[in-house]
Amino acid sequence: MRSHSRRDAIKNLTGAAAALIAAPALAQGARPQRFTSRELVDNGHQFFGTVSRGLASVVEEATRRWGQPNAYILGQEASGAFVAGLRFGEGVMYTRNAGDQRLYWQGPSLGFDAGVDGARTMMLVYNLPSRDAIYRRFGGVDGSAYLVGGFGFTALTADDVVVVPIRAGLGARLGVNLGYLKFTNSSTWNPF
Repeated sequence: MRSHSRRDAIKNLTGAAAALIAAPALAQGARPQRFTSRELVDNGHQFFGTVSRGLASVVEEATRRWGQPNAYILGQEASGAFVAGLRFGEGVMYTRNAGDQRLYWQGPSLGFDAGVDGARTMMLVYNLPSRDAIYRRFGGVDGSAYLVGGFGFTALTADDVVVVPIRAGLGARLGVNLGYLKFTNSSTWNPF
């Protein structure tokens, strides 16, 4: 009788340990749940501070076009261009149920584009099937027209996943370009 209860105790402990080990793995592989426009605007106002007057209208327009995102990224970036350009950034991707993670992005661009800027960036992520699905290239067309500061958004896609960067930047930039952002889990100077 005693060995039976010991066996049951070991079985229960093994089951509990397996559940604890599997829980984070399940969260990482789970499809992130969606965020409401109100949550995005509130977090954006905290992040952008006084430059965020137009944030609510930009978030509303993005959710009107693509629905509710299931992840968002808050970070900062720097870019520069004269016909060809480069962009580098870093931030944290937030999901409701799959955990948060630090990530980096970089990418080249080519087009009728000139100037430099630094920006606080909020990226809305739509249709993300899992947390690790962000680690790839997202391409699109970007346009900028501001002197001293500006606020705008664009859309980048890869398969069914859409990333919508919303930038509040300082600098001088004018132009239209074609390019991509590559997301990585470690910092790199290689934009390709």
